[in-house]
Amino acid sequence: MNFPLANLDPALRDVISDDRVILYTQYSTQWDSLAHVGAMFDVDDNGVPEKVYYNGHRADRDVLAPAKTGGSSRAERLGVETMATHGMQGRAVLVDLAKVFGTNRRVIDRDDLMHALDATGADIRPGDFMMLRTGFAERIVEMNGAPDVEALDRTGAVLDGHDLALLQWITDSGIAAICADNYAVENPDPPLGATLKLPLHHHCLFKLGLPLAELWYLADLAKALDALGRCDFLLTAPPLRLPGALGSPVTPIATI
Repeated sequence: MNFPLANLDPALRDVISDDRVILYTQYSTQWDSLAHVGAMFDVDDNGVPEKVYYNGHRADRDVLAPAKTGGSSRAERLGVETMATHGMQGRAVLVDLAKVFGTNRRVIDRDDLMHALDATGADIRPGDFMMLRTGFAERIVEMNGAPDVEALDRTGAVLDGHDLALLQWITDSGIAAICADNYAVENPDPPLGATLKLPLHHHCLFKLGLPLAELWYLADLAKALDALGRCDFLLTAPPLRLPGALGSPVTPIATI
């Protein structure tokens, strides 16, 4: 920091500062890569479930733990860099669940989502980025660095990943991604007897290859769109090009 290049050459007048960042790739506003959530699945149809990811990519071969690399974790396949190189840009539609249902915790099934689309005039088309505002990220910001976990557990709508009709709608809709302002998109508390804690992640990341994004702050966008009487806009949101990473911070830009 504040390094005068005159230390190297007395004729130079430049003063240089550089820094570094050590970060958790999925801590705040972020994309999940397809290597984020896999499943125990009988991929070889031999009666033996194995740890696999989207398209049958294997744990310990394609998605590597530090013990396998001798250093750090790495996704040899399905890493977030593929989303960076191909780009994440297109028509997006904001579904303002907070405007329709309020900001208390509510588990949203297919009927609830259809009601929200009708109530807000949101027109979801194939290839769209579906963006969900629940008020969760806004509540975190209001807590000013001192989050109340119990209060947050009561805040904001979450999708019901155990509603098969909702999962089928996601498939049939042809959407490109789901982006939410909460930390899981779906309800993280499965019912008794459930075999998946994150069935919507399973459906989207593992089965469809449909990326999920979390903890996007959408309050300002919602206000701007509401003033224009619209829900759609151009989203530009490529992740960082981090080879082998399981997710990435992102700075989304909405062009309205």
